[in-house]
Amino acid sequence: MSSLFEDARGPEGAVSAGLASGEGGAIAEKKPRKRKRLKVVHPERCIGCLCCMFACSRINTGRASLERSAIRIQTQGGIEGDFQVVVCHACKDPSCVRACPTGALSRKPDGKVVFDESLCKGCGSCADACLVRAIHLSDRLAVKCKHCGACVAFCPHEVLELVEVEPDSMPRALSEGGGDPHA
Repeated sequence: MSSLFEDARGPEGAVSAGLASGEGGAIAEKKPRKRKRLKVVHPERCIGCLCCMFACSRINTGRASLERSAIRIQTQGGIEGDFQVVVCHACKDPSCVRACPTGALSRKPDGKVVFDESLCKGCGSCADACLVRAIHLSDRLAVKCKHCGACVAFCPHEVLELVEVEPDSMPRALSEGGGDPHA
């Protein structure tokens, strides 16, 4: 289990810098990292243990809080029903970015959507615009997955996976006529 965590975050728990070492330990050059996104690969395996949610909040905010987790586990049909794993789908044309009036959410050239907490006013426009409801507010700030993979290492049933993506393979938001954002 620790090897998965190290793959996602590096051996010290920090995101790796993506640097290559040359002979003698000198840094040769900066290699471009492939962008990764969190994907729900086996939703039928989810038992609702919430380990992923606790791992997400603890690693990203320093406290174990279901409210501050960027991944959500919801029940469908009560305790005997199935569980639904709700996570950001890293849309190709993210409606959350378009809806944010302050620029707190922005899309990088590689397709990654980043959140600048200092710009967030807590209006909830991004949460309302997210078609899969992967963004929510906590303490009047948006909570959004940054695809770090912390939750993957703590899921005992391998429901989640951090997958490499090409910029052109991002799901398109439903409002843009791109079909299912789960693709």
